[in-house]
Amino acid sequence: MKELIGTGVALITPFKSDFSVDVEGLKNVVNFNIENGINYLVVLGTTAESATLSKEEKQVVIDTIISANNGRLPLVLGIGGNNTQEVIAEMQTRDLSAFTAILSVSPYYNKPTQEGIYQHFAAIAKAAPLPIILYNVPGRTASNVLPETVIRLANDFEKIVAIKEAAGDIVQAMKLISGCPKEFLVISGDDMITLPIILAGGAGVISVIGEGFPKEFSKMVKLGLDKKADEAYQIHYKIAPAIDYIFAEGNPAGIKAVFKSLEICGDTVRLPLVGVSDGLRAKIDSFTRNF
Repeated sequence: MKELIGTGVALITPFKSDFSVDVEGLKNVVNFNIENGINYLVVLGTTAESATLSKEEKQVVIDTIISANNGRLPLVLGIGGNNTQEVIAEMQTRDLSAFTAILSVSPYYNKPTQEGIYQHFAAIAKAAPLPIILYNVPGRTASNVLPETVIRLANDFEKIVAIKEAAGDIVQAMKLISGCPKEFLVISGDDMITLPIILAGGAGVISVIGEGFPKEFSKMVKLGLDKKADEAYQIHYKIAPAIDYIFAEGNPAGIKAVFKSLEICGDTVRLPLVGVSDGLRAKIDSFTRNF
């Protein structure tokens, strides 16, 4: 899956002040990322506030991104959840002709065992019309997909081609890189340790900060993939403060504040999320102005 090597970004869903989907703002975000070196776009991930979008709104978001992208970059669609049969049903009934792969998060709230996680993804893999990227994000799911479970899935199912690894654990990422089949992609899901994961053999990132600073972050990733560590780390340390800022009061409130500062779209989020504090907004505005 060469299309998934490099920098992918988890697109936000811009909202107007009345909380409706801001279609023009979303087009601006898509074009901004395409024009500044991003390699692929991830649609309806966590950063898109997909948990608060209706079925109709999700379709608006999908249609808008497909139209704005106009075939320029590969697209990945988030289809995941804690109801295995519902995930399968959505995969099999949605038009996926515009997409390269599906990003599917490990089940949250239910807190399955490792065997339960394996069986969940096994069922999805058997039914999937597209390649699957596993998504491990223990901070949101309350369970960690252990390396032995991922390695087992990677060996048992050709449809499972990659993992977005967001445990924030470089040792765990290294176990995945060393233990999974050579063609299996370990993709960073944690912006702050993206470069170490790439230099250890990772395939790139699905990023949040990357959509706000796409030119610089994608350059860092490319340098890392080319094993130009010194040059890559210069960019990493330059952008690192912004990574802290955008996650300080939750995602996507922070990255939406970046987009407002860049005048690309507004920063409205839907409850139960709230916008960033005035103090954090001042830091984000200052960083964005001076970057």
